[in-house]
Amino acid sequence: MSRRFVVIGNPENRRVALYQDALERQGQPPARLVSWLDFLDTGRLDVGDAPALLRIDSFGESFEVERRLLERGGRADTERLVERRGEVLTPAVSHAGFRDVLQSLEALLSAAPHVRALNVPAEIDELFDKRRTSRRYAAAGVPVPEPMDDVPEEPDALLERVRALGWDEAFVKLSSGSSASCLAHVTFEEEGPLVRTSLEWAAPRWFNNLKVRHLRRPKDIDRALGFILSQGAQVERGVPKARVGELFFDLRVLCIAGEPRFVVMRQSPLPITNLHLGGTRGDVGALRQRVGDAAWAGAMDTCRKVARLYRSLHVGLDLLFEPDLVSHRVVEANAFGDLLPNLVVEGLNVWEWQVREALRQGETG
Repeated sequence: MSRRFVVIGNPENRRVALYQDALERQGQPPARLVSWLDFLDTGRLDVGDAPALLRIDSFGESFEVERRLLERGGRADTERLVERRGEVLTPAVSHAGFRDVLQSLEALLSAAPHVRALNVPAEIDELFDKRRTSRRYAAAGVPVPEPMDDVPEEPDALLERVRALGWDEAFVKLSSGSSASCLAHVTFEEEGPLVRTSLEWAAPRWFNNLKVRHLRRPKDIDRALGFILSQGAQVERGVPKARVGELFFDLRVLCIAGEPRFVVMRQSPLPITNLHLGGTRGDVGALRQRVGDAAWAGAMDTCRKVARLYRSLHVGLDLLFEPDLVSHRVVEANAFGDLLPNLVVEGLNVWEWQVREALRQGETG
């Protein structure tokens, strides 16, 4: 039996197109699309009275949506903003706007029991806060990198705290960021601190660069770390990653309906392995053989444990193996971590799996 799907997303985004294609291949009619711009302007879903399954998709890759979120977060000059590809504006303000939007969605859904959210707004909110997820997972017994409490506001004080803790390396992350946006990897060399980051300063603006930059000059390090700290940061010990040959690697694990279903191995000469920053996909099958059944099953059990903390249909997890290829850590969780094209498991791609599981849950829920 066909069920009605609704998607909140950016109509021009490939995420929406991929999901619509999956619905068609699963014999479902196209989803009713509510654009983020329309929702931000009207505050209405307009999904009717029939039972519906609601997918909340990423708001990214739209300058006009970001402008609205900045305005909702309290920025006063949004009408004067000009789109510049890759520019980083004020992430803390846009995140505040997005949190307000999620709270509005939560209120609308509580008054519409016939609409079931496939990803829960309150959980999206949590998944966009690395400080909350890190501590929640640790409390649940999930291995995560050790976080820094009471993060200093000044870069010099931060570097001193890292040294005082005895950490050889640290990650300084925008707490609400994704896709390595506003990420800094800190190590210490004989000449002094080294910071690797995707941030690029082109006075008077910040940009996310597609190439990891190496900062050694104190003024450059101070500027980059200062910006991330000003926007709210999660700081955690840099846990050494295992390597295959000369390449570091980690995993993106997509859990659907509480089970790890898709795994992408990301590898790079640098500890920052994101594919859009120069990382490449590795051979997951060969890695499984090298790691061994017991260690692999343990890592997947950890992912399963995290996924089952949530009611949302899917959650993307980033997991690393340590150099012994047994110990592992969950380093991040992602509310919109399912953009994994060209993967097929049991004849279904990422989005077809989600549609199938959504329909199964609808039959039993």
